[in-house]
Amino acid sequence: MYYYRYENAEVSCCYKYLMFSYNIIFWLAGAAFIAAGFWAWSEKGILLDLTQVTRLHGFDPVWLVLVVGGFTFTLGFAGCVGALRENICLLKFFSGVIGLIFFLELTAAILAVVFQSQVRAWINEFFLQNIKAYRDDIDLQNLIDSLQTMNHCCGAQEPDDWNLNVYFRCNETHRSRERCGVPFSCCISDPAESVVNTQCGYDVRLNQPLEWESLIYTKGCIAALEEWLPKNLYTVAVVFVVISLLQMVGIYLARTLISDIEKVKLSH
Repeated sequence: MYYYRYENAEVSCCYKYLMFSYNIIFWLAGAAFIAAGFWAWSEKGILLDLTQVTRLHGFDPVWLVLVVGGFTFTLGFAGCVGALRENICLLKFFSGVIGLIFFLELTAAILAVVFQSQVRAWINEFFLQNIKAYRDDIDLQNLIDSLQTMNHCCGAQEPDDWNLNVYFRCNETHRSRERCGVPFSCCISDPAESVVNTQCGYDVRLNQPLEWESLIYTKGCIAALEEWLPKNLYTVAVVFVVISLLQMVGIYLARTLISDIEKVKLSH
């Protein structure tokens, strides 16, 4: 008696549900980012008056949250539905976009190394522009305060950069209480203080620059970033490698599913 074994092409359930599981996390994360972004806008009243979106002269961090959320949600949706419905178009879209992101990341890293001076100048200009808009948006204000507190820095290059902000400008006709001062995040904190003194930066720049060192951080945030990067190069490299591997896994799963689906279609 002879037994015949028929090998029919089929889509691998393992790869199919791995692809779904891989993307459901990003899909849900994207939805959470979008919800957080709209919640932040509603707290600032922007959803009631959409014209406020264009009034901010600096960078609104909510934009970043919404863009990242929308992008992640779209990719996660394409991956999940493409895997479950065995849709070649969605899977090709997913793998193509992930491949493009990887290429752009690699290109940006190379350009940042080759054109260091231009990147430094761009970051400096970006920071100064947002110093001007410091009081215009609460999210931008919190972002700058966090950056200065964590990196023990003040301004882009020096504390006097805060002259660009209308509230901290140092001139005779300026009547703001914050005149010739800096934000509290520039102050050298006392570990014994349990409550943050938000007025610690008042009138600081009325003193001589030599007296600043005992009161505020005198290092600019650009210099602090330049010092931080070489010290944490290994960590940055590991993060980049992990992200790249995750992207490669996503492309591999998508391409494998596409290959299986095409084989099934050809067999019929």
